[in-house]
Amino acid sequence: MWYLIFASDAPDSLPARKKSRPAHLERVNKLLDQGRLLLSGPMPAIDSPDPGPAGFSGSMIVAEFDSLQEARVWAETDPYINSGAWISVDVRPFIPVLP
Repeated sequence: MWYLIFASDAPDSLPARKKSRPAHLERVNKLLDQGRLLLSGPMPAIDSPDPGPAGFSGSMIVAEFDSLQEARVWAETDPYINSGAWISVDVRPFIPVLP
């Protein structure tokens, strides 16, 4: 099943994001390589594709897992959580409809 992972950033998360980004992307790319990634990306803290020092307010990932528990464990062990960039993650079942 597909799951939506919605993560909220800590205040001033940009340094932690930069430090842990390679490890985070490695995990997300593994999902992509396995055909289990539908969509992922950060949410800029300001209305700009390049928020600069304003950084990000969070991230969203839609990926396929065998269970809600597996999706939660995956999200809660992400390098962004471990580095303090993300302060919380919400994981919910998701049904893609369009396109």
